Amino acid sequence: MRVLCTVGTRPNFMKMAPVVRSLESCGIEAPLVHTGQHYDHAMSEVFFEELGMPRPVQNLGVGSGTHAQQTARVLVAFEQVCIEMEPDLVLVAGDVNSTVACALVAAKLHCPVGHVESGLRSFDRSMPEEVNRIVTDHLSSLLFVTEESGLRNLESEGIPSDRIHLVGNTMIDTLRENIESAVARRSWEALVGLQPKKYALATVHRPENVDDPQSLEHVIKILGEVARSVPVVFPAHPRTRDRIIDFGFEQKLPLHLIDPLPYLDFLGLMAEAAVVLTDSGGVQEETTALGVPCLTLRENTERPVTIEQGTNRLVGLNQDAILQSVSQVFAGDWPKGQVPDLWDGKASFRLSEVLKKWGGSGNHEH
Repeated sequence: MRVLCTVGTRPNFMKMAPVVRSLESCGIEAPLVHTGQHYDHAMSEVFFEELGMPRPVQNLGVGSGTHAQQTARVLVAFEQVCIEMEPDLVLVAGDVNSTVACALVAAKLHCPVGHVESGLRSFDRSMPEEVNRIVTDHLSSLLFVTEESGLRNLESEGIPSDRIHLVGNTMIDTLRENIESAVARRSWEALVGLQPKKYALATVHRPENVDDPQSLEHVIKILGEVARSVPVVFPAHPRTRDRIIDFGFEQKLPLHLIDPLPYLDFLGLMAEAAVVLTDSGGVQEETTALGVPCLTLRENTERPVTIEQGTNRLVGLNQDAILQSVSQVFAGDWPKGQVPDLWDGKASFRLSEVLKKWGGSGNHEH
């Protein structure tokens, strides 16, 4: 059986790396295709070095652009790859433009699709990721779910239960495998004056927070207020950094503004942070797995388990709520949280077992 595994952006690598290894250890051929949606070294190349991922058999090199441009380039380039490689299944992960484009190509070529991280819903259609998630799930033959809310969402959308498999979170497999070496790097030492558990870490990249000058200025003002009482480290996504420069906000940053970090350095910095402020879905999950307090700078989340069981709290861009929450963290008044079921480092193994059984039943003959 040949499972064509696709990646496009930084979070995809963490979700797919352990899956590729697990499939190959089961004797399933798992060639990797990189769409090139993220293409600079820290957002892409470093993952092949740090996570021991096999080199992609193809890099489609789609680069950046509008949602339509990016999706269209993947559609055209990936169709050719699929025709040449004749996979039995195309495996996609997450909710980026590459995810939905690869799923659409496969579905139109009558090739089954597997979706890693199915069923997550923010119920906010203004988020492009929400549209990508819904479309991908409805194109998929195998839906691999990370948390219980995903089961409920897919069931309510009428997806047959025999397609849905709660396997856990493959991104947490990557975290568990690498956390020791990540912390041992002591990446906080490279930033002057930082001490473990005495700094905040911020990541902001969503269009609604960074593409509008007023929104970005408000985010920077909030982070500046937090920085009055605790050092704030801000590894800026390339697009966020471009916006900061374009809008002339560089002088307004009382923060440690740094370039995007390689995965292991970022993981180590996150593990030793006192609190993380983010608009990233993956970071909400990683902080929950690590037991690190997390403030999500959004009005909704597609990962409710991180709030119900984990260490996450939705604060939007409410400055008072954020400053109060930071004070609570440093006062030791924050719920410890628990790690959700099946976030145990073995999700990729469970996913591979499902695929082996599926392949053995002749489902993949098309």
